[in-house]
Amino acid sequence: MSVVIIGGHERMRCQYKDICKEYGCAAKVFAKTKVNLDGMIGQPDLIVLFTNPVSHEMVKIAKKRAAKSNIALVQSHCGSGQALRDILTKVQSETDSYS
Repeated sequence: MSVVIIGGHERMRCQYKDICKEYGCAAKVFAKTKVNLDGMIGQPDLIVLFTNPVSHEMVKIAKKRAAKSNIALVQSHCGSGQALRDILTKVQSETDSYS
């Protein structure tokens, strides 16, 4: 599964990627606004949006991209490592129940 994380804390980038690896996921992390964020998101299976430490512009881009490309979007106000673990656990358990 591929995951794009938008928002969160810049200092947590490596930890977010390591957590995703624990769950067998490839991850891209965008903690700061990028010029071509919409194009850089690609076609992931999941977008995780940490809404507290993120600009409103990044939120709008993420939501628009998810809706346009039918990508699952999960929002969390908290950008902690445990919040990401909880999201990935829930998404994987939902995916497993459909299999």
